[in-house]
Amino acid sequence: MARKQSEYLAGLLGEDQTGEGSPPEETAPRAARLAPATLLSRESALARVASGEVRQVTQLLLDPARVRIWPGNARIYADLSEAGCRELIDSIIAEGGQKVPAVVRRVEGDPAHDYEVIAGTRRHWAIAWLRAHSYPDMMFLAQVAQLDDEAAFRLADLENRARSDVSDLERARNYATALTAHYEGHLTRMAERLKLSKGWLSKMIRVAGLPEAVIAAFASPAEIQLNPGYGLAQALSDPGDAALIEAEAGRLAAEQARRRAAGEGGVPAAEVLRRLLAAPRAGEAERPALFCWTSRLGRPGLSVLSANRQGVTVRLHAGSGATPADLADALREALRDLERHGRGLRR
Repeated sequence: MARKQSEYLAGLLGEDQTGEGSPPEETAPRAARLAPATLLSRESALARVASGEVRQVTQLLLDPARVRIWPGNARIYADLSEAGCRELIDSIIAEGGQKVPAVVRRVEGDPAHDYEVIAGTRRHWAIAWLRAHSYPDMMFLAQVAQLDDEAAFRLADLENRARSDVSDLERARNYATALTAHYEGHLTRMAERLKLSKGWLSKMIRVAGLPEAVIAAFASPAEIQLNPGYGLAQALSDPGDAALIEAEAGRLAAEQARRRAAGEGGVPAAEVLRRLLAAPRAGEAERPALFCWTSRLGRPGLSVLSANRQGVTVRLHAGSGATPADLADALREALRDLERHGRGLRR
């Protein structure tokens, strides 16, 4: 999988090895310039160059300190660690250097950096770590390409889709940011450009909106997976339920903190989800009704427990002394009250 991925990236950014077409962007020593792999036909590669999507490509050996991370990438650089990159680090040492190039583009107006990483964040981190730990001569191998932000996002997304260590929440937040930044909020257009299902992408955007207070209930944000995360986002659409879920999330976050301080394992994700989703039912008895109708006997006859996009939950109370006609009138009154407060079924 990793080999095919790197070959695809090399092909996407491949330049014509015959030397025809656009001249290289960079002027570098011959020892620093490596011949890029080319999997596309000459005509296909030149067509990409002519389109302006990828105009020029060069491979360089760079000091990672002069290369920053593009913020449009899904991976959170600050969360990378020696343990998480150990296999990659060992592979680079065994092979005598980085073999699969990252993809970078030149930056302007930044005196501290010459390039930024579009794809290859872990490789950048690993080389930087090795240079600081007994391998000062290690260099960061990168393909330099001219890409606009939208093309850079698609390229980074392509690489990260095959990476199991990029969490669903990281991807979801990355997609939500890109939806506004590159696609003007048009989900259909974004799905078409990325060749993704619109329904799946819509779920990712919903998961991206999970509040920080709820995310803190998990031992790690990486534990939030797409399908359960989407179910949680749906449950939060009801303001009453959301308040109860966030209250339980606060209790769980405190419990997670106590366990971390004691060196214990966190509350498992499945248990966190169970407790969060059960919070509305557990707190239902304590939560005031949105509307309550009382019969002539002074007893509750009809209550509206919740109202959200999925519908309205109504309770008919036994022993109220109300007739069916009374309850029908009460229901109509309840629906009018919900409309007045912006919670009606027609919203």
